[in-house]
Formats: sequence, structure tokens, C-alpha cells
Amino acid sequence: MLAGELALGGADVVVLERRTGPLTESRASTLHARTMELLDQRGLLEELGTPPAGGPGHFGGTRLDLTTDSPYSGQWKVPQVRTEELLEGWATRLGARVVKGHRLTDLRTAPHTVEATAEAEPGPGGAASALRVRAAYVVGCDGESSTVRELAGFAFPGRDATRELLRADVADVEVPDRRFERHPGGLAISARGPGGVTRVMVHEYGAGVGREPGPPSFARVADTWRRVTGDDIGGGTPLWLNSFGDALRQAAQYRRGRILLAGDAAHHQMPVGGQALNLGLQDAANLGWKLAAEVRGTADPGLLDSYHAERHPAGRRVLDNIAAQALLLLGGSGTEQLRSLFGELLREPRVRAHLAGTIAGVDVRYAAGPGAHPLVGARVPYLRFGAGTDAAAGPGSTFAALRAG
Repeated sequence: MLAGELALGGADVVVLERRTGPLTESRASTLHARTMELLDQRGLLEELGTPPAGGPGHFGGTRLDLTTDSPYSGQWKVPQVRTEELLEGWATRLGARVVKGHRLTDLRTAPHTVEATAEAEPGPGGAASALRVRAAYVVGCDGESSTVRELAGFAFPGRDATRELLRADVADVEVPDRRFERHPGGLAISARGPGGVTRVMVHEYGAGVGREPGPPSFARVADTWRRVTGDDIGGGTPLWLNSFGDALRQAAQYRRGRILLAGDAAHHQMPVGGQALNLGLQDAANLGWKLAAEVRGTADPGLLDSYHAERHPAGRRVLDNIAAQALLLLGGSGTEQLRSLFGELLREPRVRAHLAGTIAGVDVRYAAGPGAHPLVGARVPYLRFGAGTDAAAGPGSTFAALRAG
């Protein structure tokens, strides 16, 4: 997303990617309203097509109607591999270069440049080769275990996980759909997807966080599922296994000189309701045009610093709502009174609308100077232009007007 925004803004951009090919598993698959708006504003929805609706939303496992003022209200299901394919195609058409199979190993800063060293996968002779790229700026979009963040020395305060959800995609097993089903011993979620694959997620109250390196074993997932639900999935075929905890961290600064962070490199949170992926794409959309203008020399003083000033509070707000959801989801029997009260509050229209706007990302407001109009500091809404406007005369909506960057 960032590479496309930078290229659209006239910057020369290179992406160093550790992977050599696309994902082989489906990770984050939910796009919220604000992200869909951003894709529309770049003319990408026609290529994406109309994705299937993702059904009702939730807040901490309590059903939540995600209707907002967006033309893309609700949530939309797009496999992460398709989202990546769409954005990579867009970025490369605009001139971005994607160099795959290269793992970042070093960063060195100079007064006007940053030099990145990346190691390629070993060749036929067994020797690894190094690639050096000198750039005006480097942005770490490399996830919660960000190498860029570590090499550049960004402070990353917060707390480690104390509870976790185990997750598995399983074939060859019959599992009834469960939507945030609470049992005396834990929480169970399951949904059958296309191709007969069932995703199961399970949390056992009081179990803590597993200590095994890498993803959990299928035996551990199946044992936990059996203890919580009483059902046996051990005869299924695991296709993908992982776990995620309730760790909560955020970079103290999103910029240190010529090095910046975006997405999960800047904030680590439990991926509740798909907010992590959407928050990251929205970071990139905010940063891209500003950094491109800085590189071109057309940015006003302080423009690039507005990225941290705007996105750090937005990220903090999402982390806070995810922390509240983690308490409601994983808090065990001691949270039942809280969940009951919260369910009553969600029946209030203003409460529902407030939380829906927060999750959808459409209620973010930035400090934009003086002015009493309710749109000052808010996102540009979708508006059709007046009667008589046709394709020859120009774009027919506010979103279409933004496609040239």
C-alpha cells in the first residue's frame, strides 16, 4: 500500500521483501469501511470486484451492527493473499520495484541518506549474496517483530501477552459453526470456509501463554478444543496453525529522522475483528503522499512530522478498544456481569454508532486548524457531483476525484 502511494506521489521506491512468493495461508481477511473507501479512492475496487460481505460485526464477542455513513458499511471478506496481489500489482504498474527473497540485516544512517543491507537466499553454490540500497528514507512495514524497528532503536513500550487464542485451519473434519461460544472452561469459535476448510479458534481460561517456539502443535490445539468444547477434532488435517495473544505495544515515535514505521511494525495488538490489517493500510495511506512530497521537495515544513502526530493517536485509540475487547473475550466467568451490562449499552443507538465508527475507521479526526464545520479534520465523505456532470467533464464523485493522487 505504501509503495503504491509513494509511486503515485512521484517517488522512486524499492520494496525489500523477505518472502519469495505469496502467502500460502489465509491470515487477515476482513476489510472495513474506511479501507474500502481508500481502495475506491485509488480506483482499485473495480479490479477487486465486489467481495462478499462479512456478516455482522462484534465488539468483544458481542454482536455489533457496523452500519456507518460510508457507502461500504459493514465488513468485507478478502483473503490476505488477494489483497497483497492487488496492491503489489498496483504499485508495480506505477513503477515501484519489488525485490523478493531478501532479508534486511543492517541499516546505516548518514546526514542525507539511509543505507539498507539485505541478504539474499543462498544460491546454488550455497553462498548468500548481499544487496545494498541507498535511499532518502526507509520505512519499516515488516510486522510486529520488525527488524527495521529493532535496528533503528525505536522504543516500543507496552506489555507482553498473558493470554492467547489458538488458531487452526483444519480439513477433513465436521465442526459445527460457533460464534464466540462461551463454555465454563473457555471460548470457542469455528466457521467453515470455502473448500470445506474449517477455522477453529480456542482460548482456555487461565491457561496463560504457550512457551513452545513457533506455532502451536495441532495436538495442543486439539487437546485444548476438546477440554473447552468436549468435541474431538484430532482426526482432522491441519493446514495452518498459529496463535495470537493480548500483547499491547506501540512505538513511542513513528519517525526517527529518516526512518519511519507503519502497520504492525509501529503497533502490536491482538487481531480482533481485523482491525490490525486495516489500521496498517490506513497508516500507509496517511504517510505515502506526505513522504513522496518530502522526497520531491514540495512538502511544507513539518508535513512529514504530521504522520506521527495524526497516526499515533489513531493507533492508540484502536489499541485501547482492542484491550477492552480482549477483556470481554478472554476474561472468563468473572466478566459475565460486565458483558451483560455492555450488551445493554449496545442497544443504545448512539453507543452502537460510536463503536461502529471506531471499528470501521470512519470516525478518525485530525487536528486541521480552526473551523466549526463538522467535516473539518474528518475524512472526505462520498458525495456525487451535481447534475450535468459527465465523464468527459471530470470525475463524478469525491472518491473518483482523488484517484490521481
